Amino acid sequence: MNDIDTTPIPQGELALQTIAMPKDTNASGDIFGGWLLSQMDIAGMITACDVAGGRVATVAIEGMAFLTPVHVGAVITCYCDVLEIGRSSIRIIVEVWINSPHDGEPLKVTEGEFVFVAIDENGRTRTILS
Repeated sequence: MNDIDTTPIPQGELALQTIAMPKDTNASGDIFGGWLLSQMDIAGMITACDVAGGRVATVAIEGMAFLTPVHVGAVITCYCDVLEIGRSSIRIIVEVWINSPHDGEPLKVTEGEFVFVAIDENGRTRTILS
């Protein structure tokens, strides 16, 4: 994934919405990238659990670039699009969107490719049943 898609239309299904709060900011008053990454991981996990029919674990995150800062009070919207389902793994693109504080237009903040693996009750890799 070399180029971040900046098309103003979210791809995938809505997986998570939350609000950026003051406790999640850096010294400049913008939302921490790490906090945003954690929200993306949660959104991807929700989608992956649904696909896998149970517990999953994050095994890789690839290709993130931040396109715009996120302000306090922004509604963070995460969309997930399943790219591939393997024997035990699931690749998902997670996009993050906010509405512009200036004109309310949708703004893409970032996207990243997440890989999850289905695991059993003992934490071991398991096959995804279709």
